[in-house]
Amino acid sequence: MTRPRRASGRHSPHTRHSWSQWSCTVAVCVDDSRYAEEAARVVAALMQDVDRAVSRFRDDSELSRCNQRAGHVTTVSPVTLELVGHALDAARTSGGLVDPTVGRHLVAAGYDRSISDISGVVDLQPQPDELPSWRSVRLDRDLGLVGVPRGLALDLGATAKAWTADRAVELLADRLPGRILVEIGGDVAVTRAEHDPFVIRVAEREGMPGELVAVTHGGLTTSTTVVRRWGSSPHTAHHIIDPRTGRPSGGRWRTVSVWSPSALAANTASTAAVVAGADALADLEQSGTPARLVDQDGEVVHTSTWPEDPLPEAMAS
Repeated sequence: MTRPRRASGRHSPHTRHSWSQWSCTVAVCVDDSRYAEEAARVVAALMQDVDRAVSRFRDDSELSRCNQRAGHVTTVSPVTLELVGHALDAARTSGGLVDPTVGRHLVAAGYDRSISDISGVVDLQPQPDELPSWRSVRLDRDLGLVGVPRGLALDLGATAKAWTADRAVELLADRLPGRILVEIGGDVAVTRAEHDPFVIRVAEREGMPGELVAVTHGGLTTSTTVVRRWGSSPHTAHHIIDPRTGRPSGGRWRTVSVWSPSALAANTASTAAVVAGADALADLEQSGTPARLVDQDGEVVHTSTWPEDPLPEAMAS
């Protein structure tokens, strides 16, 4: 398994273009500055397409229409069909820990609008009677149909952002020469950097101290409960729902970063680890997954396949 590693020597410079979208920082890195704006346009357009398809905060999105028609099947576009399919695959591979049918539970926890619009005290709603149940979602790829279980709602936040980063580097690789990196709110996808890796800071929050790792390809993601958090003590909540309880997770780990061959696979693993709690470290170690975990007290633990030595700060990209 290829993994994040310690880098040596100097790295070629690259051009970074960043902006705000989906209430998070988006960044594209390319070798040739002439292509930076074109790359940003491609990524921004893709994100707009995904937003129109599966945003939970748009009444006109296909996902909202599916949720409004819970108990019935709804015709959707190929983009929505693919994204729902990946969300169900994530639920399957994570043993149900990453469940896309948590939409109503997020709303009950106070996440009923874009995170940038949530402020102050939140009026938390009673929990829905039904727990998330991804196995009840109907997906017919041949007919282009999605059926949401009655009493539940889909939210693809755990997978759609990472899939978009993966898809973005695929699109850019077909258009542009050289190395390519796309980051969407902590979900990073990299291609064509085998011999000249990107050096990435892994931290709980954007701009905070962390660790530097060199990434040649694949995806590096961070799932955390310290960002996208709202309310005020003692009624605080965050966006990672434990489908076993229908409430925001409260296990041992507050932040987990994972490398995997794709950002989608990495984010599935990092989200599942936050939800799993105490058992996550052993599970990640057994699967040989490179991971960095931060517990509720701020102590950092690594799996054995995570890079052993930190990079010097001067190497930060």
